[in-house]
Amino acid sequence: MKSIYSLLVLVCFASLLNFSCVSKKKYRASQATVERLQVDSTALHGKAAQCAVSVKECNTALAQSKDLVSQLSNKNATVLNDLQTLSKNSQMTIADQAKRLADMQNIILAQRDIMSKLKKTVADALVGFTPEELSIEIRDGNIYVSLQEKLLFKSGSDKVSANGKGALQKLATVLNSNPDINVDIQGHTDSVPIKGTFVDNWALSVARATSIVRILTLENGVNPRSIVASGRGEFIPVATNLTADGRASNRRTEIILSPNLTELFKLLNQ
Repeated sequence: MKSIYSLLVLVCFASLLNFSCVSKKKYRASQATVERLQVDSTALHGKAAQCAVSVKECNTALAQSKDLVSQLSNKNATVLNDLQTLSKNSQMTIADQAKRLADMQNIILAQRDIMSKLKKTVADALVGFTPEELSIEIRDGNIYVSLQEKLLFKSGSDKVSANGKGALQKLATVLNSNPDINVDIQGHTDSVPIKGTFVDNWALSVARATSIVRILTLENGVNPRSIVASGRGEFIPVATNLTADGRASNRRTEIILSPNLTELFKLLNQ
């Protein structure tokens, strides 16, 4: 009987001991699970915070993008308006330039026609003189009336001969009929050094030019404001100075008739 009792006690003790061991294992397992969950929860909280920061940054970037789009839209509208205005102004400018160019071409053609007719008038007025005494040509838009020394002066002199005065009187009649023509009188010599009254060929060429100016203005009434006198000496020859014929050709006085380009200059300066 005692043995049976002892066995029962032993069985109960073993059962209690086994129950106790199982409970500790479950506790430890549960505790480990809780700790894992806490770690996971902390990690999730961290990720949630990072997500919140990312969302805030995305919202800020989105707002900035919307603002940039709005600014670009406004700028594009301004640029488009400026381009439209520029295009309109450019079209007006092109039209103005085309008109100005047409006006200049008309003036040039008109001046060319005037000079062509004037050349004929001068040639008709001086028809009695030979090619050895004078020549007339249009060069660079101007009329060149070249009077040789033999028609106007004695060698080394600035006194105009009677025959030369007759030619200048006929030319003055044409100039008085065309008051808008500018007149440039240029004296020229050969390269042979001069001896006597004048210091050099340059002084002689100037004196001859001014002598012709006085005859045209004082004796024949040409407007002095339209005349320029200058001396070029031997520095612009038209032929060689190595031959007698060449030197004779270089001893000349050129009366250069130029059109009045005031209207053309006005257009160019606009």
